[in-house]
Amino acid sequence: MGEVSVQFLGSGDAFGSGGRFHTCIYVRSEETQVLVDCGASSLVAMKRSGLDTSTIDAILLTHLHGDHFGGLPFFILDAQYISLRKKPLVVAGPPGLEARIREATEVLYPGSYETHRDFVIEFVELEEETATQIEPLTVTPYCVVHPSGAPPYALRVALEDKVIAYSGDTQWTDALIPAANEADLFICECNFYEESAGYHLDYHTLMDHWAELGCHKLVLTHMNEEMLRRIESLEVEGAEDGKRYVL
Repeated sequence: MGEVSVQFLGSGDAFGSGGRFHTCIYVRSEETQVLVDCGASSLVAMKRSGLDTSTIDAILLTHLHGDHFGGLPFFILDAQYISLRKKPLVVAGPPGLEARIREATEVLYPGSYETHRDFVIEFVELEEETATQIEPLTVTPYCVVHPSGAPPYALRVALEDKVIAYSGDTQWTDALIPAANEADLFICECNFYEESAGYHLDYHTLMDHWAELGCHKLVLTHMNEEMLRRIESLEVEGAEDGKRYVL
């Protein structure tokens, strides 16, 4: 089977800690090119990396917070007016994603969502623990703990003979275990170093559960300033904008 590459176009948290772009993970194989999440600053990150946005086949969303889906209005308008996209675009994620994207686009650019496009957007609502074919991907969501106005998901993505899993944003939940089990790469948010109030993981809690995850490689992302200061001294590798892995 061919190789699968995973590149962090954006690895930051909601507040741009460390000057990083919002979450945007670029997955590429010989058959497809996919984004996992598309935060508000993601179009800038794509263009800085030299990525041709018109080559993206699908965008998978973990949850509907602005630092994870807020780049969609800009991506769609760029496709419409700049890259002059023709081929269909699949956007998959939690129930209600189409309405939320439409509302966000209309708030930012009133009247723009209903204008003519030369490409079709197919919205796919993912159901918890149900494998969905988005050819050539198989995507399975697991419900995690992170209120966002719609079900928040960890995603398990099978492509070629590889499995990439991503926690999305969440505090610890046992749902991460089946999502990450035997994954070639598990990308896990780790916003805090020590346990803190809020619906995010911290390093100590994650390390307490590391053995349960059963993944082949673990990479941390969505880190706050303290985590970024500490990451070089910790047991687990941290993501960086532009960093690429080949599976």
